[in-house]
Amino acid sequence: RFRMGAARAEKEALARHALGLVEPGQAVLIDDASTTLALAKLLPGRAPLTVITNFRPSIETLYGAPGIRLIALGGEYFPNHDSFMGVICEDAVASIRADVFFMSTSAVSAGVAWHQEQVTVSAKRAMLRAARRRVLLIDHGKLGRMALHQLAPLSGFDLVVVDDGVDAAGREELREARVTFEIAPRGNAEGAAEGALGVPAGER
Repeated sequence: RFRMGAARAEKEALARHALGLVEPGQAVLIDDASTTLALAKLLPGRAPLTVITNFRPSIETLYGAPGIRLIALGGEYFPNHDSFMGVICEDAVASIRADVFFMSTSAVSAGVAWHQEQVTVSAKRAMLRAARRRVLLIDHGKLGRMALHQLAPLSGFDLVVVDDGVDAAGREELREARVTFEIAPRGNAEGAAEGALGVPAGER
């Protein structure tokens, strides 16, 4: 419940920006983050799509949605996360290939995405291996933080999207990680893309 209510404006901005990265006909993999739940609510607007997820709220959101072919990943149910994980889930992920994977995490610092739960790390790593394109969605409050487990280096993502609340220090941290990132505005304007060296796309 806490996750669902935290940083709602930022998550909605990230979801709107992410929707622009989705093309009809794609297979879209989303993790069990509240950030990607905000995206799940918008995905019927890009139908037809195949959507794959292990997150019960996203499954319920997309169940029966016109134009959505929904694949629910099985596994052991973890009430604290309201999602299905474990070996069964990871084996299921290994059997599919998605066009794009949208993921969030608890913390980002030192060029690494971090998470506090080992079982969640294992599931997200399996999903990273199952997608052609990998996109990390984070609200600005997660930058500069650290959790127990290293999940993946930022270099393992094709794109990082952060909301426009990110400050200069946060932008510099992403530039130092040499990752392509984009800024998702909380208004309706289009976000500004930045390259791996932190140079705005319009100036490269």
